[in-house]
Amino acid sequence: MYRRLIGVLAAVVAAAGTLTPAATAAPGPRAACPEPGPGLLRCLTTYTPHAARSLADGPVGWGAGDLASAYRLPDQPGPDTVVGISIAYDAPNLEADLATYRAQFGLPPCTTANGCFRKVNQQGAAAPLPPSNFGWALESTLDVSMVSAACPSCRILVVEGNTPGFADLAETEDTAVRLGAKVVSNSYGAREGGAPLAYASHYQHPGVTVVASSGDSGFTAASYPAVLASTVAVGGTSLARDPDSPRGWAEWAWQYGGSGCSAYIAKPKWQKDTHCGKRTVADVAAVAESLAVYHADAGGWLPVDGTSASAPFVAGLYGRSGRAGTAQPADLYAHAAEFTDITAGNNDPAGAGKKCGGDYLCVAGPGYDAPTGVGVPNTLSGF
Repeated sequence: MYRRLIGVLAAVVAAAGTLTPAATAAPGPRAACPEPGPGLLRCLTTYTPHAARSLADGPVGWGAGDLASAYRLPDQPGPDTVVGISIAYDAPNLEADLATYRAQFGLPPCTTANGCFRKVNQQGAAAPLPPSNFGWALESTLDVSMVSAACPSCRILVVEGNTPGFADLAETEDTAVRLGAKVVSNSYGAREGGAPLAYASHYQHPGVTVVASSGDSGFTAASYPAVLASTVAVGGTSLARDPDSPRGWAEWAWQYGGSGCSAYIAKPKWQKDTHCGKRTVADVAAVAESLAVYHADAGGWLPVDGTSASAPFVAGLYGRSGRAGTAQPADLYAHAAEFTDITAGNNDPAGAGKKCGGDYLCVAGPGYDAPTGVGVPNTLSGF
């Protein structure tokens, strides 16, 4: 496995060509949302500005068809489950950008007119919407695109908070549930602590599955709200085509995907790992690197990274499975054998696993590990 993975990585590097001085001088990936101040959450999207391509040039990065192939999604579109997106600020062009994404990848239209798409403020009204913000709008675009890729038939409900404050985003969660969401995706996070945990009850609703990104800072303090025992915490992976493997794909832990051992949340009964005495993040994972999205304000098609991609994708899979609402984090562990185990990679970018002493808390290996949880989707059976 490791030799094949090394070969795949070498092929990826070779396909990129030799870097020239001009290429190395180009700006690298940047966080869509800056590090927030106290009492605020941060969206977890990273993008590369100079990589944007026009509509005519077409997408760059993994598209909906690639994800369907990698995770063996069924041909049938599934039910029309309402998937809620909890987000801050307004994304003025969200419906138009989503239309471009879905048309590009052959997905059915999802519009306000046909009842598939709905965008409201944190009280649930269509107006007034909060002010716009570039970074959070890019996050919104990624969220609705990944839900679409995972569940083309799902209805999408976007609830926009006035700010990324703990209280405002907690209210978006409640509003999404009140308006019918059976699964709610949260692509943001903050270091766990007393202040955010005061809002934990807003991420626990009977009959609703709550999903959250595990973070984009590698192995570190656990991220809220992913750390909550009521939340499905989604880690990140990197993906590459591998024609020599039966699956046709290679996958390993994304080097920046979040994992951590809680300092606050008690160990759930359904979590059996032994080197963390409290809640361990993450529970499950999916690709979080080089996802294609269309965002007009960023110049068109561009590749984006982040567990803010893997979380809404998993939320969409819950919606497509028909078990959204009844499914909870414990069920993933009960059905661990139905996921593809990720056994390569780590999320310690600086030390290749030294930060955790080579332990499963930051290094992927057979069975449960914190960067990728029980594994990645293999059809919908595990959900």
